[in-house]
Amino acid sequence: MDSDYIYHVTTKKQWEEAVEKGQYEADTLAVEGFMHCSTEGQVEGVLERYYVGQTGLVKLKIQKEKVERPLIFELAGSINEVFPHIHGALNLDAVVEVTNI
Repeated sequence: MDSDYIYHVTTKKQWEEAVEKGQYEADTLAVEGFMHCSTEGQVEGVLERYYVGQTGLVKLKIQKEKVERPLIFELAGSINEVFPHIHGALNLDAVVEVTNI
């Protein structure tokens, strides 16, 4: 069942650095205190809003039950939609697939 998964878009470079480091931390973690993720149905809108024209991107498919940090679905007031947020670094074993976008 796909609702067992959430997704995160990042650059191939940032993902490669995370693999070397042993955990993934999005830039927003230091600034906002969490990493933005989305459901499968939300990925396209996220790409259209934030990543137009960017290259070298990957989509991480994350198994929710394997995420070791708090995973909270929170309202994004700017678009009135609920998104999954990971409050902490992402353990790499929760990532079950990495897809080039």
